[in-house]
Amino acid sequence: MRSTTVPSVRAGGRLARAGRYVLRVPMLLWHALVHLPPVMLGLMLPGDLRDRGGKGWHAGLVRLWQGGLMRVFGMRMRRVGEPLPGATLFVANHVSWMDISALHSQRMMGFVAKQEIDGWPVVGRMARRGGTIFHRRGSQESLGGVLDAMIARLREGRSVGVFPEGRTRDGVEVGPFHARIFMAAVEAGVPVQPVALRYGTGGEGQRAVAFQPRENFLQNFLRLLGEPARPVEVVFLEPVMPGEADGRAAIARIARERIVEALRAP
Repeated sequence: MRSTTVPSVRAGGRLARAGRYVLRVPMLLWHALVHLPPVMLGLMLPGDLRDRGGKGWHAGLVRLWQGGLMRVFGMRMRRVGEPLPGATLFVANHVSWMDISALHSQRMMGFVAKQEIDGWPVVGRMARRGGTIFHRRGSQESLGGVLDAMIARLREGRSVGVFPEGRTRDGVEVGPFHARIFMAAVEAGVPVQPVALRYGTGGEGQRAVAFQPRENFLQNFLRLLGEPARPVEVVFLEPVMPGEADGRAAIARIARERIVEALRAP
C-alpha cells in the first residue's frame, strides 16, 4: 500500500540554494560547537534522562537540542495530538534520519536504531546519550537482545520508539510493519501509540527528505541543509491499548493502518 503523499517540488535555482547554505552552515556550526557541549555536559550530570513520562530536565535538554537542529534545517515543527505519558511503545513511519530528531523534539523516548547510526557525526552521539538501543540488521541474535532490552525498559516505566518498517524507503511507500518488534509491548503490557511523520504541507516533502538512490548519510545531510523551509507534522494517533488487539500481528496491522490513514489526510 502507498500513501498519497505528493512528490516534493524542487528546491529552486542554484542562487536560492546557495543562499540557504550561507545562512544555515553558520547556524549548524553554532548549534554543534556552542549549544551541543553544554547539553552533553548536562546529560552527564545526575538526573533521570531515561524518560519517566518524557519529562524532567534531561529530557528537556534533548527536546530543545533536537528541535533546534530541525530549525537549522528549516523544519518548522508542528505537533498534532498528544503523546501518551508513561511507558509506551511509539511506532512511526520511517522517512529519514531526521525522524529521530523530529520525534525527540516532541517527546523523549529511547529508540531502536540500526548500528550504523552510532558512527554518524553529531546524530550518533545524541542517539547514544538519548538511550538508543542499537541493532545489527540481519542478526537474529542482535534482535533477541534488542527485544529483551525493550521489554526491560518498558517494564521500568520508560518509553521506546521504533520504526517497524525496519528501514527508510522512498518517502512515498509505507512498507509492511514487522510484527515481531511488537512483542515487547505485548510482554510488558503497555500501549502502542502510532505516530505519523509528514514532511511538507500535506506530505509534499516526503520524497525530498528521504534518501535518494545511492545517496549516503553525508550526501543526504548536505542536500537537506540546502532544501527550502517546510513544515513537519508529528501526528500522535489513537493508541492501541493492552488487550485491545489479539497478538502482535494484529497490533502491527492496526498501527500501520492508522499511520497510512493519517498520511492520506489533507
